[in-house]
Amino acid sequence: MNDYDSSKMADLLREARGFEPTSEEAEADLLLLNTCSVREKAAEKVFHQLGRWRLLKAARPGVKIGVGGCVASQEGSAIAKRAPFVDLVFGPQTLHRLPQLLDAAADGRPAVDLRFPEIEKFDSLPKPSSDGPSAHLSIMEGCSKYCTFCVVPYTRGEEVSRPLIDVLREAQQLAAQGVRELNLLGQNVNAYRGALDHSPRRGGVQRSKGGARSCDAGGAASAANHYRRVPPHPPTQRPRLARSAVNNGVGALPLGGGSYVGSSASAPRQADLAYLLTVLAQVEGIDRLRYTTSHPAHFTDSLIDVYGELPQLVDHLHLPVQSGSDRILARMKRGYTALEYKARVKRLRRLRPNISLSSDFIVGFPGETDEDFNQTLALVAEVGFDHSFSFIYSPRPGTPAADYPDDTPMEAKKARLELLQARLRQQAEAISQGMVGTAQAVLVTGVSKKDPGQLQGRTENNRVVNFSAPNQELVGQFAQLRITEALPNSLRGTPL
Repeated sequence: MNDYDSSKMADLLREARGFEPTSEEAEADLLLLNTCSVREKAAEKVFHQLGRWRLLKAARPGVKIGVGGCVASQEGSAIAKRAPFVDLVFGPQTLHRLPQLLDAAADGRPAVDLRFPEIEKFDSLPKPSSDGPSAHLSIMEGCSKYCTFCVVPYTRGEEVSRPLIDVLREAQQLAAQGVRELNLLGQNVNAYRGALDHSPRRGGVQRSKGGARSCDAGGAASAANHYRRVPPHPPTQRPRLARSAVNNGVGALPLGGGSYVGSSASAPRQADLAYLLTVLAQVEGIDRLRYTTSHPAHFTDSLIDVYGELPQLVDHLHLPVQSGSDRILARMKRGYTALEYKARVKRLRRLRPNISLSSDFIVGFPGETDEDFNQTLALVAEVGFDHSFSFIYSPRPGTPAADYPDDTPMEAKKARLELLQARLRQQAEAISQGMVGTAQAVLVTGVSKKDPGQLQGRTENNRVVNFSAPNQELVGQFAQLRITEALPNSLRGTPL
């Protein structure tokens, strides 16, 4: 989500104020820090970076400095008090107001906007753009689950979903630019409940209601962005839509695959994620669909069923479980048991036997015993997780778990994490080795980062493959490759 937000900031600043990204801090006119509060000591890292930027501003007083993202929401106006040289402070839901905040900060006083508007953001962002064959598309934001360990509901607000018609329109615009793969984004993406409204409307979002009482808080670390002013660009032609049936309604959309609810004028019908995927699979040019991050409590039968119906839906799923212990899951308020999680996976694998599953794990949650941790190891072995994320629990201010007693020594937590990561690494390596000799459809994304004489792409199960090619004509296309070697972080292949 942070990467997506950063790209939208860049698009907005380019269109509204003529800024372009620069890799050199020293030549930047605007320095933005897009932050994530999920990682440990997030606030301390933010103020450390601001301390470095203070020296740049002292040398060039005209430089503007802004802090956005979840740490900005969490710390609020305290950022400007602790670092008075900061000009802008804004949350994830007000990044669209960057141009106005820059204007407001022109008089030397910091501009702060930490609201959670439900309608403004997506209506105010520029038309989507992509410079590669894979693109992210945000379909919902926020979290209403309130896990005891998670700060996201407090920093990004509660769940809101974009209307289906708006998501479809953006997907078509991206497809018209050559995008072949869409990765749908949301803090709890499979809680999506987008309005189905046949009449013209002013954009907006739909709040999700009900659901489980838990939350997934995966996110990127804070990202520093530097911008410099450039002369205005000539206007560009609006990208064509791949299909024309997106004017004022969704009457032509399919009724199979997923569900929608509601029928009255006061309660607009809502599409679930399965229905949305069915719609997006029909967009001309889109051949792959992914989504992240999912929540097990929202991994419904209708969502599982579309894996048997949509070949565009990849053989990879990120489904955070956090722990294999029912006792710890209850303390986290995750809203499911390990058995229920395994039942969902079992049903999915009846439709997709080869699907690759990744997950998130928290080690050393307050009160976790050796037996609790052993149950997590047992779950890891039984499910056969692929590459996954695992961390030692660290408290977040304002969350219930921050007040839980925790008497487990850090040495024990580190030992558990090391063992868990070793098991996950072994399983991922075995999956990679099992791909050697197989034929894989690879979306070619560009030139290899390590060898400019090779191209690279991604498999359905999200592995990077490097291969030799006579030229770059395959970039943006699918290539059939034979996997010849499995390396720790990538694969090698040869065209068939």
